[in-house]
Amino acid sequence: MTAWTRRQIGGLVGGALLGVAAPHIARGQGRPRVIVIGGGIGGATVARYLADLKSIDVTLVEPNSAHVTCFFSNLYLAGLRSLASLTFDLETLAERHGITIIRDSAVAIDAPGKGVELQGGAKLSYDRLVVAPGIAFKFAEIEGYDEAAAKIMPHAWIAGSQSELLRRQLKSMDDGGVFVIAAPPNPFRCPPAPYERASLVAYYFKQFKPKSKILILDAKDRFSGQELFQDAWSRHYPGMIEWLPSQFTGAIKAVDVAARSVVTEGETFRAAVANIIPAQKAGLIGEKAGLTDASGWCPVDPVTFESTLQPGIHVVGDSIIGGDMPKSAFSANSQAKACAFAIAASLTGSPQFPPHLFNSCYTFLAPDDAFTNALTFAPEGGRIKTVKMLISKVGESAEARRRTARHAVGWYSAFTADVFGGGS
Repeated sequence: MTAWTRRQIGGLVGGALLGVAAPHIARGQGRPRVIVIGGGIGGATVARYLADLKSIDVTLVEPNSAHVTCFFSNLYLAGLRSLASLTFDLETLAERHGITIIRDSAVAIDAPGKGVELQGGAKLSYDRLVVAPGIAFKFAEIEGYDEAAAKIMPHAWIAGSQSELLRRQLKSMDDGGVFVIAAPPNPFRCPPAPYERASLVAYYFKQFKPKSKILILDAKDRFSGQELFQDAWSRHYPGMIEWLPSQFTGAIKAVDVAARSVVTEGETFRAAVANIIPAQKAGLIGEKAGLTDASGWCPVDPVTFESTLQPGIHVVGDSIIGGDMPKSAFSANSQAKACAFAIAASLTGSPQFPPHLFNSCYTFLAPDDAFTNALTFAPEGGRIKTVKMLISKVGESAEARRRTARHAVGWYSAFTADVFGGGS
């Protein structure tokens, strides 16, 4: 695989097709209005690609002025990137793509009336609504862990202030301490990320705190990329990382913030630094708007990403039930482009094409050692199924792994430019 360019990223999921599907709005007819809730990867992508059609009014509702990417944030924890390098000003979407950005939060959705109520009191109307709320946490599933506890035992699963808190704790930790990572049950955002985090923090410890250990208390008995991670841990960090599956511990039951300890079914583990990643569900506005089912996630049509529970509302990103598609940034970007294409067709009568759905991820094991996967998906029988899968293998040469790490940097630049409208 060669280095990534923005053109490659943009063309992967039918984004280029939006150009040939330019809508035809009769002169004098009001432009269709699309509201997008959420300025993360999925929301920013669908807003940007719809706005580029120049014939649909797009409003993005997002309380934050900038987005910090979760992917690559483990590099920040290891001191290998700055948080500023992972932060993207959403104003670029307004300046370069004509998107109206409202700095507020959606608190209610009137699906029959096609309206959105904002926390600040404003009410907006739409022809189509896209909801991209990301994830929320099931705090109640770990006794003693709530939003207040997360300020002592950070989850760092939404990049930003939580990442900064965990970084500070790791830097101030005494050499010889134990860093405990509580890995969540499936499904959750970015399946390889807890184990990438262990890898990169181990790299940091190896440089600055070589007596320290990392203990992963997992809610699962298997995890994504397990063979690749365990091979890398034995090569780079022998004896530093210990992984305990759920069948050994009975999973995490509680935390004691004051004692900084993690309680499993049969044992209590004391941590110098504890990183508690709770079980997850769809973002709260999805639940409030009736977009979630009993699973806590949002079921959607796999072609249009329109909710199967609330017609006229589309959902993209980590909050959906994505079939075989993992909850990843690239998946969200791919879904958003397919969604934009479907919305353009429904509002303007432009041709409807089958969606092309992809996921591409890079995972670091050390600064010069990474693995990658590239997956192709297609709708089948009402769900999204894997069509093709390419993934790095255990035993690849050191040069191949270094090359993958270099490609990851180019992938990140091209991908974020595609999402947030940067670059030329």
